[in-house]
Amino acid sequence: MGDETWNDLFPGAFSQAFFFPSFDVRDLHTVDNGILEHLYPTMDSGEWDVLITHFLGVDHCGHKHGPHHPEMAKKLSQMDQVIQGLVERLENDTLLVVTGDHGMTTSGNHGGDSELETSAALFLYSPTALFPSAPPEEPEVIPQISLVPTLALLLGLPIPFGNIGEVIAEVFSEVEDSQPHSSTLAQASALHLNAQQVSRFLHTYSTAAQDLQVKELHRLQNLFSKASADYQRLLQSPQGAEAALQTVITELQQFLRGVRAMCIESWARFSLVRMAGGAALLAATCFLCLLVSQWATSPGFCFRPLLIPMAWGLTGAIVCAGLLATTGLKLDSVVLGAMAAVGSLLPFLWKAWAGWGAKRPLAALLPMPGPVLLLLLIRFAGFFSDSFVIAEARAAPFLLISLILLLVAQLHWEGKLLPPKLLTIPRLGFLTPAGPPRHNGTHALGLGVGLLLCIRLAGLFHRCPEETPACSSSPWLSPLASMVGGRAKNVWYGACVGALAALLAAVRLWLRRYGNLKSPEPPVLFVRWGLPLMGLGTAAYWALASGADEAPPRLRALVAGASVMLPRAVAGLAASGLMLLLWRPVTVLVKAAAGAPRTRTVLTPFSGPPTSQADLDYVVPQIYRHMQEEFRGRLERTKSQGPLTVAAYQLGSVYSAAMVTALTLLAFPLLLLHAERISLVFLLLFLQSFLLLHLLAAGIPITTPGPFTVPWQAVSAWAFMATQTFYSTGHQPVFPAIHWHAAFVGVPEGHDFTWLSALLVGANTFASHILFAVGCPLLLLWPFLCESQGPRKRRQPPGNEAEARVRPEEEEEPLMEMRLRDAPHHFNAALLQLGLKYLFVLGIQILACALAASILRRHLMVWKVFAPKFIFEAMGFTVSSVGLCLGIALVMRVDGAVSSWFRQLVLAQQKAGEQSSLVYTGAGSSAREAQSHLLPPCSQDLLASGTSLFYNSKS
Repeated sequence: MGDETWNDLFPGAFSQAFFFPSFDVRDLHTVDNGILEHLYPTMDSGEWDVLITHFLGVDHCGHKHGPHHPEMAKKLSQMDQVIQGLVERLENDTLLVVTGDHGMTTSGNHGGDSELETSAALFLYSPTALFPSAPPEEPEVIPQISLVPTLALLLGLPIPFGNIGEVIAEVFSEVEDSQPHSSTLAQASALHLNAQQVSRFLHTYSTAAQDLQVKELHRLQNLFSKASADYQRLLQSPQGAEAALQTVITELQQFLRGVRAMCIESWARFSLVRMAGGAALLAATCFLCLLVSQWATSPGFCFRPLLIPMAWGLTGAIVCAGLLATTGLKLDSVVLGAMAAVGSLLPFLWKAWAGWGAKRPLAALLPMPGPVLLLLLIRFAGFFSDSFVIAEARAAPFLLISLILLLVAQLHWEGKLLPPKLLTIPRLGFLTPAGPPRHNGTHALGLGVGLLLCIRLAGLFHRCPEETPACSSSPWLSPLASMVGGRAKNVWYGACVGALAALLAAVRLWLRRYGNLKSPEPPVLFVRWGLPLMGLGTAAYWALASGADEAPPRLRALVAGASVMLPRAVAGLAASGLMLLLWRPVTVLVKAAAGAPRTRTVLTPFSGPPTSQADLDYVVPQIYRHMQEEFRGRLERTKSQGPLTVAAYQLGSVYSAAMVTALTLLAFPLLLLHAERISLVFLLLFLQSFLLLHLLAAGIPITTPGPFTVPWQAVSAWAFMATQTFYSTGHQPVFPAIHWHAAFVGVPEGHDFTWLSALLVGANTFASHILFAVGCPLLLLWPFLCESQGPRKRRQPPGNEAEARVRPEEEEEPLMEMRLRDAPHHFNAALLQLGLKYLFVLGIQILACALAASILRRHLMVWKVFAPKFIFEAMGFTVSSVGLCLGIALVMRVDGAVSSWFRQLVLAQQKAGEQSSLVYTGAGSSAREAQSHLLPPCSQDLLASGTSLFYNSKS
């Protein structure tokens, strides 16, 4: 009775059973109360031989509150009362066994190999004395597998064939017999039966597997033969053989323990061939990403030739596998995959060698800057140290801070300490300042300081590894429900809701700043109304989750139902918003009107009567020109029909707006899977990402018409920030640190959707990988977004000063992200290069972890540190690869939608048959004065169709 897992493991094995749902760790009482309802009546009935009860309240309380919470004291007191009640009802021939299947860390989790997790109490009691003497002061440590033969012999059942455990000999002492010889003989008999069973298993296994150490196997077989012969001899003449029986018991125990040690050592086997093949496969993939990322932006690059070497490598592997199958030889599939990967690299290496010639091949092979390469090598080498892996939560922010300081220093050395709004493009003909003003350095320095501050604040949310007992984890990682004080809980709840509101406000302000909240498109309407609803749902769920235990009994069912429905509603809204974004990703405000667009004239505000003739020559023509244009506009509006003028706003930030909206929609479901106070980390995550993007944009030159590229510094910093956020959200690359509570967010009690719970836990664990991988294209888009924060002034032609003052000053709207569409091939190549660079940085991390786990396979900490780190890095790489593909796919979807939008304008104008001119805002009053070479190719089609078009970042 109790945990329903018994029914899954042994269906139909029990004559009577009372099972209860056990997967919900938030439920502390259902299983325990169900057991207590049937336990004592079943005992009193006497219709049983073995009675098994599996209580779960203590385990669930540890997961939910930890071992030091007041609820744990209540649960332990309840278990004490249960044991006392059982002891009072036991009969003389009944044995009570109380044990645990695992221990518990100081945080209430388990699953690792620390002493706290692998140690559990074992309590044996019977009204009849069990042991011939008083127990030792220091309890003996007994392996859990020893319970199998012990309970089997006590029940009179055969020991299972695959058992390698050792019986607890003291339990088989005949205390009622006054002769010590009888007690010793009983222990020897139990050990001999156990040894016989282990010897049969050893003989069968060694014949089939043949992987045991032959010398040690023969020694153990001889030891068992001798001990068995001595035991049979003593049975023939038992009188006066007390010392000989003790010798037999010692020999049998040595045999059983020797077999267990030999099997454990042999079963921890490693396939060196597979390890080498897997490492070669990873190395080939990383090298391929590096080579293709170099060639992606080169002139004449084509995607099709990339598939030819891969096809040759795959063909070679297939031919090799066929030959091996024909000859009857066996080769591992991993080795075949490594051969295919290495074979596909050969054409790339030949091409690279031919292209490099004598021009420093090493420098061409590693194109990244020296300091960035040094940081990556330090990180690569660090994975071979267990101390570095354990302390990576502090090492990753240190490397990130070092890279940020390097970026600021590089900007200073290159004279690029300019705020984003002052980035200039020589081709546009703007004046380039001779040297950066003093406040420009302050601006970039402020970005760096703010970024460092965010990283330090995020480091306050840390979980200490088990290997550092002197460290204390941050108390802010626990849910609000675990807090005892009501006032403190309310204060923290207010802070969490405030962080949520600040995140929403920051996103809305950013979208409003670039004019992306004025479009009537469905995604924009969802941002206006859907995001606040998601915020309210999240805040309401936090309120219910933090006070569920304090709810009145009659309202608990309602609270439980609302706690399930609110996360589902938020996730449903997020999914709806993403679907709307994919359906209509172009958030552009289009205004069409009849009449030729007029060039805006900038008027100098009146500041008193003119003091000189020059002032009159400057002001009067402006007034005259303004009156003339107003009169011309009135006359044109009286015409029955005029050319079509289309004003398109928000085209300059159409890609970034879609990315920021998608990231915000993804952040809400991921935030629900974490504890409430992690919302502060999510706010810091968005803030430091914004600061890092602005800092990186200051050092990335904008080239027109291409090629476009993202430097290695930016990609490495982005990858480091993903790792830093992984630790700042309370995660560690070990299984005991997994946030299992995420499996029950929005999931009703008693469900059997195991795959859904696994998906929720995975999303919680790799939330940082998902967000940074999906948002990786922002590294390419952000410098264009920061091209200008508003219209620019055109440079006046050279001439005398009076003529320059008379000419009206004109303003030019920046193309911003539309500049990417000026060279679609370069745009696609830049996205490919960015993705390959990001995968390379992540790939060398997983390659280092794989090599560390392989080389240090006999290290004491391989299963504690290196193997879990490799598993988490492999899963993180897989999740990041999928997220990166989704992020790039979203950008391409927006790009396709923008192209479709342009084509629809062309078709609409062709159907109307109207003629007018293409006018770019601020480019002049005539169609042919517009600088059409600055417009994307799709816009050139509008020139012939006769549609006037405005590009603008804001309306």
